[in-house]
Amino acid sequence: MASPFCAAAAACRLAVPAPSPPAARAPRPRGGLVAVRAEAGGGINPTIRKEEDKVVDTVLTGELAKPLTAYCRCWRSGTFPLCDGTHVKHNKATGDNVGPLLVKK
Repeated sequence: MASPFCAAAAACRLAVPAPSPPAARAPRPRGGLVAVRAEAGGGINPTIRKEEDKVVDTVLTGELAKPLTAYCRCWRSGTFPLCDGTHVKHNKATGDNVGPLLVKK
């Protein structure tokens, strides 16, 4: 089946690895929570727009309850997925320039 993003169906197939045996799988955390952390000692944003002091994008939309919502992109926020400003400490420690995604009404 072709899509607007690929001309031939064969080009659109995803390579799906065979499932591993049950003994080799990592145990899933209880409660459905998954912890995600960035690589230690490295930046979150290794190549994108490095000439900017802090990479912040804004999305305008009319269907929001709040006039402005900041979403975390450093993966370190205590209120993830919302930004709590933790990226400032991360940027100072690593020299990175990651900032929040701002969604505006």
